[in-house]
Amino acid sequence: RPDPSYGTGGIVNVAKVSPMPKAGGKWNTYEITAKGSQLTVVLNGTQTVSVQDGQHAQGPFALQFGNGPNDASGGVIKWRKVQIKPL
Repeated sequence: RPDPSYGTGGIVNVAKVSPMPKAGGKWNTYEITAKGSQLTVVLNGTQTVSVQDGQHAQGPFALQFGNGPNDASGGVIKWRKVQIKPL
């Protein structure tokens, strides 16, 4: 990510997270809602982002994009039980 303040539970270049949650080394539960321009992220039951962003109101999405600055290795990322539901 371009800036470390866009950490776990944030949306890069849209919404920073503060305080930074302790999410490394364990399974985490996310609820990510994108309804038009309203974007919401809930990490382990705590809302980390709620933002209006018209630039991302439609189109593709990614759960993780890139490894870090200059594509530096950031470790293994695993996903399980991913569900995508229309609103």
